[in-house]
Amino acid sequence: MRVSQGLEEEGIVVGNTYDKYNSKNPVVRKMMQGFDNALNDLVSKAAPDTIHEVGCGEGFWVMQWAGQGINARGSDFSTQVIDIARSNANDKELPADLFQARSVYDLTPENDSADLIVCCEVLEHLEQPEQALETLQSLAGKYLILSVPREPIWCALNFTRGKYISQLGNTPGHIQHWSKKEFIKLVSGYFKVIEVKSPFPWTMLLCQPLA
Repeated sequence: MRVSQGLEEEGIVVGNTYDKYNSKNPVVRKMMQGFDNALNDLVSKAAPDTIHEVGCGEGFWVMQWAGQGINARGSDFSTQVIDIARSNANDKELPADLFQARSVYDLTPENDSADLIVCCEVLEHLEQPEQALETLQSLAGKYLILSVPREPIWCALNFTRGKYISQLGNTPGHIQHWSKKEFIKLVSGYFKVIEVKSPFPWTMLLCQPLA
């Protein structure tokens, strides 16, 4: 999972190399627990045999799903992050080739489809989120899970703690900003949204391909 840059040193947003899952900060722990609970619930409802996490970061979730016996794999545009994910896989005696350095725009149904596609904390970084959603349409065999920061709450949290003041609280790298309503409307043009969760401060959707 690519949790957005920003829960960082004292707590509200995190980059891919920040160890949020072992953070001692109570704010980070509470927020991540809410995110994890929501994602676990939606994955359980999807009940997939195969998962492809697009924007997998350091591979935390892929390795967890693989440990549960699910055929899971991950991709991320960053070769540096994929190197970390492969090292983490080796530490857990999992195959390093679970992880591939691929842009979302370059994924193909022939090589990258799965029962469940998970794409969390990715779309807000993309100049062409609609193109990414079209790609995800071609990959999702049965279900798709998406999440993005919920605006304007996300920027407000940053701003109130004195972060990114000159950017009005916008986390560096976030070029798209959606409220819950706006994000559901966008995604509904490409998928049937069947469940909405709001782990603070994110919007998370479980979707199915349109018939």
